[in-house]
Amino acid sequence: MNMENRNIEKSTPLSQQELAALGMNDLAYVRQVVVEGRTGFMICAADGSPLGVAEGRDLAFAAARRHGLDPQSVQ
Repeated sequence: MNMENRNIEKSTPLSQQELAALGMNDLAYVRQVVVEGRTGFMICAADGSPLGVAEGRDLAFAAARRHGLDPQSVQ
């Protein structure tokens, strides 16, 4: 293999703010929470900002998708 023609880029690590903004307009995180003694599923933006709470996981995922977000589970 000819290594002379290969470009290797060095990158710098993302800052905490850059990492939080990554996927901000595309991702939603869904996690189980207890609100007023009842179990629910919190929908959060990529930066952790709460967007809403749903009674069930499937409902939380559907709500995120309806708003153009790709929901991901977190524990």
